[in-house]
Amino acid sequence: MTTFTPRPAGATWDRAELEDALRGYQEAGQRAADTGDWGHFSAMFTEDATYSEHAYGEFTGRDEIHAWVTRTMGAFPGNVMTGFPMAWSVIDEPTARVICEVRNLMPDPGDGSVHEESNLTILTYGGDGLWAREEDVYNPMKFANMALKWAEVAEQHGRLPEDGAAFVARLTRGR
Repeated sequence: MTTFTPRPAGATWDRAELEDALRGYQEAGQRAADTGDWGHFSAMFTEDATYSEHAYGEFTGRDEIHAWVTRTMGAFPGNVMTGFPMAWSVIDEPTARVICEVRNLMPDPGDGSVHEESNLTILTYGGDGLWAREEDVYNPMKFANMALKWAEVAEQHGRLPEDGAAFVARLTRGR
């Protein structure tokens, strides 16, 4: 386990700066989802940031974060997700951290049904509008089951992308 110091010695950031950085993070995530360019998202991290993702591992540095997020969100189901709005957030000024519930939204699969799964995210601020650390906490099986249910409906309505069908085949092989 990596020890992380949340704030450089002597650094102080007020609530308004943390709120602005959180707004920028949310806007960058939505731009990335809208355009498929995950550089918007990875640019929200300091050069030496750490990203801890419980299913995929730990990534160090903006370049490594960018490579991972581009690969992950460029494949099903990430590449069909339409947005990542926050259900709620808590700002802890003394540690310069934000704890939030992020909704991972899938598009209408063709029947009007809603498919989403949430994760908890812990963000640690690094200054200058950038984040020094992100940790995502969630149950990967719940995400997989949500994606499978979405894919089943999307296939019935001719909306399942080719990589979605491959994803379903990999997960259901041997069932």
